[in-house]
Formats: sequence, C-alpha cells, structure tokens
Amino acid sequence: MRARRVIAVQTAAAITVSLLIAGLLALVVVTHSQDAAAAALLRQTAATAEDVDDPPPDVWIFVQDAGGRIRATEDAPAGLPDRGALGRVHAGGAGESTTISGREGGYLALTRQRGTRTVQVVLSRHEQHEERERLLGALLAGEVVGLLVAVLSAALLARRATAPLADALTRQRQFVADASHELRTPLTQLHTRAQLLQMDVRAGVDRTQVSADVDELVTGTRHLGEVVEDLLLSTQLSRRDDARVPVDLGVVAAAVVADQAPRAAAQHVELTLLPDADGPSVVPGHEVALRRVLTALVDNALSHTPGGGHVRVELGRDAAVVTVVVRDDGTGFDPADTERLFARFARGGQGDHRRFGLGLALAREVVTGHGGTIEAWGAPGSGAAFTIRLPAGSS
Repeated sequence: MRARRVIAVQTAAAITVSLLIAGLLALVVVTHSQDAAAAALLRQTAATAEDVDDPPPDVWIFVQDAGGRIRATEDAPAGLPDRGALGRVHAGGAGESTTISGREGGYLALTRQRGTRTVQVVLSRHEQHEERERLLGALLAGEVVGLLVAVLSAALLARRATAPLADALTRQRQFVADASHELRTPLTQLHTRAQLLQMDVRAGVDRTQVSADVDELVTGTRHLGEVVEDLLLSTQLSRRDDARVPVDLGVVAAAVVADQAPRAAAQHVELTLLPDADGPSVVPGHEVALRRVLTALVDNALSHTPGGGHVRVELGRDAAVVTVVVRDDGTGFDPADTERLFARFARGGQGDHRRFGLGLALAREVVTGHGGTIEAWGAPGSGAAFTIRLPAGSS
C-alpha cells in the first residue's frame, strides 16, 4: 500500500507540474502577443492619425501644437494625457513609450514628434487585463480538473504497476504459510523415525526391525517429496503460462497407474485403468501439472480404500469434453464435506479427523486453470468418485 501511495503521489505531482508549466507557457505567449499587438496599434495610430477624432476603440489621441496647446479625443479618461512625456518630446527629446496607472490594467502611451506637432496615443489595457483574467481562470479550472484526473489516473497506474508486486508478495506469503504448515508434520515424523533408527542401530536390534524402520523412513521421505512437489506446483499455478501443448490424458493416466501399482499391491487394492475406447484423450495443457492432479486423486483413493477394495481410473470423451473419473469403493466421505475437500489444509467434519492437505486444493486450481471443472461425489462407506472435465484438443 505504501508503494502504491508513493507511486500515485509522484505520478499525480508529475502530471500536475506538467499542466502548470503548460499553463504558464500559454499565459506568457498570450501576454507577449497582447503586448506586441498593442505596440503595433500604437505605432500605426501615431504615424497615421491626422486629428484626434475617430481613433480605434479604447484608444485616445492627444496632439500638442507648437504653441503648447493640447487637443484631445472626446471622453478621454481622467489623468490623461501623460503631460510629462509630452513635454519632454515637445522639447526635442526622443519618442517615448510609457505606462500610465489607472483603472484595471492601466494605460500604455506612445509619444512621438510629427513635424511641429507632438502626438501621444494612449491605449487602454483594460481589455487585455480582462482577457488575461479569463485565461487565468480557465487555466486554474483546467489545473483543478487536471489535478483530479491526475490523481485518478495516478491511482489507477499505481494499482496496475504494483499489482505484479502485490501478487508476488501474496504468492510468497502463501508459499511460506503452506510450507511451514505442510512440512512441519512430515519433518517431525522423519526426525522421530531417524532417532528411533539410530537408537535401534546402537542397541544392536535385529536386522528385521531395523529394516522395518528403514522402510518407514523411506516412506516418510516419499511423502515429504510429494509435499514439496505440491508446494512448488502451488507457486507456479498463479503464473501466466500460455505455452500449452497437446497432452494425452490416457498416457498420463497409464503412467500414474503404473507408478501407484506397487503401493496398491502392497495394500491389496485392485488398481485398474479403463481407457477411452474411442481413441486418445487429448487436451491442451501442461503435462506435469495434469499428472500431479491424477497422482493426487489416485493417492487419495488408495489412502481411503482398505484391502480388498478397488480403485478405477476411467477415461471418456463426450463431444468436445474429455472426462476422467477416479472411483473407489473405500470409506467415502460425508456429502457435506464436498467443498471442504478442495480447501487448503481442510479437515473432515462430524468426527472425521482426516486432513486433506494441499493435493485436492491444487487439483482444483490446476483443472480450473485449464478451463475445466472437477466434481466430487461420496457417501460414508460407499466410496468416492472424482470427475474431471477438460476441453478436448486435437490429437
């Protein structure tokens, strides 16, 4: 949040300063143009005026003859002409451009000698002053509107700029939380088993007992490796990766069943694969992630199927959808826990103390990321079935 505020303030300040500089430049340009136009009008009037009648709007002409008598345009404002300038030029001085204080903006005067006459042309700067006032008001309003737009734009840009950082921090915190939560138990178990094995070796326990302890240690390391794979996969799921390739789920399922076959045999559980009779079950996706999904589902089925039970992996295709069902006739679960199954580190309810960990949660994330769905069905004592539906691809 602090980084977002800093970026928003800096961006808004930069836009505001840019608008301010642009406004000042516009004001300078307008003022320079006004001064140039006024000077040109005074010069032209002073050079061409034959009398004091009918001067341009907001202009008054004063003529002093050789005898010092001054003729003026009717309705000339009080305080005009600039007698000091008239006297100096009439006495032989050079022409003068002077400013005369008066109503808003004052006056600009040009005094020149024309033959035996001294001519002074005075221009009111009231219109120029009002024009600058209107320009300043417009610039101020534009600055306020620009500031509001700058603040909103800066906030939006800051949000977009910090979104990847916020996402990375969220993934980092999630990974740390998952790792600390998920690794604590298997690491403790491994440490305990290693200590027991060490005690057995030092006590000279027979080889059969030591072998059993070693088998448990190996099993613990396998479980730990699976947890680490889940954690690493969880950090990759939120990254955008459009480089998908055709994946034959039949081949992936066969590999998973082959990997889990020794475990199923050891548990006296029949593990079978029923491929799609219509041909390859190809979907666009990431083979490693999809394999981890099927591994998690088969592992879950074997974990809750007692000896003599059955676990089946069934593949099918309906129109543009590939379906994979992992079905078992094990302990099942309460239908009220259907959604709970896919939550991270969730536990069963109503006396069910099973811990679901990350596997099923990541399975849903992977399937959803592939544009598919995963559904669970189960009943206590009647087994469970997990159905995956993914968009089919070309084989």
